[in-house]
Amino acid sequence: MHNGFVVLLSFNSSFGQSLIQDPGGKLSQRWQIQDDTTKLFKIVPYKPVYFLAANYTTAINNQPTSGNPLNSSTQFYDYLDTEFKFQLSFKARVAKNLLGNKLGGDLWAGYTQSSRWQLYSISISRPFRETNYEPEVIFVLPVKYSFFGLKGVYTGIGINHQSNGKANPLSRSWNRVVLQIGWESPSWSFVLSPWWRVQEDGFEDNNPNIENYIGRGELLSAYANGRHNVSVLLRHSLRNGNNNKGSAKIDYAVRVFDLLEVHAQLFYGYGESLIDYNHKQTTFGLGVSLLQWK
Repeated sequence: MHNGFVVLLSFNSSFGQSLIQDPGGKLSQRWQIQDDTTKLFKIVPYKPVYFLAANYTTAINNQPTSGNPLNSSTQFYDYLDTEFKFQLSFKARVAKNLLGNKLGGDLWAGYTQSSRWQLYSISISRPFRETNYEPEVIFVLPVKYSFFGLKGVYTGIGINHQSNGKANPLSRSWNRVVLQIGWESPSWSFVLSPWWRVQEDGFEDNNPNIENYIGRGELLSAYANGRHNVSVLLRHSLRNGNNNKGSAKIDYAVRVFDLLEVHAQLFYGYGESLIDYNHKQTTFGLGVSLLQWK
């Protein structure tokens, strides 16, 4: 519990200031495609930042399992079905114009953390049930073309690591090579991200066949209009039969004061978190947010 709480407190004023100075916007703004004045290593927004005071699930995962017997818990945890969920995310450009001034090409380092805190579980001392840590490095290349009325913004490729920092049997982690293709219009943005898992030795793989649950790629669609922001994130295994699985997540936020937004989130499917990679559930959360995709 205490480690996760320190991480929450460490979301310090300097990062808060960067959110105020750069509230995000279209993809081209987020990746500074048209603005080359931002200094290297300056922290800027990446993925949404939100705090869901109540995140309810229809099926809390009280005894996590895995295809690897070493990662299947024999203990039953008395978790409540409502918890506090939050996500922090930022990135920084660490090198620019790697392919020259004409082609461009920037190297970014990003970090995202999402936590599920059993804040209301007084009887078990309010532990952090699951925290996912996701550092990544991304090479982003600007592009210019049109696609069904959308403007091509960038193509990127990166290396992504995601883990929950726990010991067996609750340890979960994987590494991926992720391709990103981004398009936008004045109100919409789309990012298609297929990925390839870096395979591990069977003994060390603590979530075998995770691609058949969380998926082999995702499609993000975000829409902004005035005070309103809506995003849909779809993931799929790209397989049929018993491996035909995935998830859908819908986020809606409405700005109420400066950058403060009321935020609602609905999730259905597998992989709401790494510990739940093979666990199907529906969750609904309500809280506030400071930053959206658009």
